[in-house]
Amino acid sequence: MNKKNNYDPVAEAPRLLDDLAAYNVHEMTLNVPAAALLVVDMQNAFIHPDGPHYLPAGAAIVDNVAAAARAFRAAGRPVFYTRHAEDPAGANSGMMATWWEGSSPMEGTWEAAVFDGLAPQPGDVVIPKIRYSAFVATDLEQRLRQARIRDVAITGVMANLCCETTARDAFMRDFRVFFVADATAAPTLEFHRGSLLNLAYGFAYVLTCDELVAMVRGGGKK
Repeated sequence: MNKKNNYDPVAEAPRLLDDLAAYNVHEMTLNVPAAALLVVDMQNAFIHPDGPHYLPAGAAIVDNVAAAARAFRAAGRPVFYTRHAEDPAGANSGMMATWWEGSSPMEGTWEAAVFDGLAPQPGDVVIPKIRYSAFVATDLEQRLRQARIRDVAITGVMANLCCETTARDAFMRDFRVFFVADATAAPTLEFHRGSLLNLAYGFAYVLTCDELVAMVRGGGKK
């Protein structure tokens, strides 16, 4: 589980999008008045160099995630943060404890806190979660429905775990999913590419941060 390589999702985005062009055919334009941004697990555990699961690729996307959040806030659109935080006693860890051998971020710890460079702003919503999907054992769906959200843009880490699982679950709940190739990151380039291929094929429209921000600023036009 510790295998990582030092790739830059921002630099690799053009090639990644070229690789999945044949499958990324469900092009959508963001319905800005019905859109929300999800910032998935950009926590110290994954983003800070001292974090136990530090991802160099995760650190590389901080500026793009921040740019997306600024654009959504400026447009008056909600920004939802997820924060993986399990019970230190293991009461709610389930299979996560088996898979990660107790090394998942625990509630109340520095590792579980959102990385300072992406701190939630007043009006943002923070959703604690205990599984890969942000929809499992949370009120995320209820909050999205209450805000009349139809379009969900996904950023964060890990692209191949929490981001992809959340994207799949959003699709299964009939949200339109926009997955941001250069504002998501995985342990390796191979994992990232695989997730983008899977999502473009069956669950999401994959795009760049610049494309997403342009849609938001243009009221839905690229």
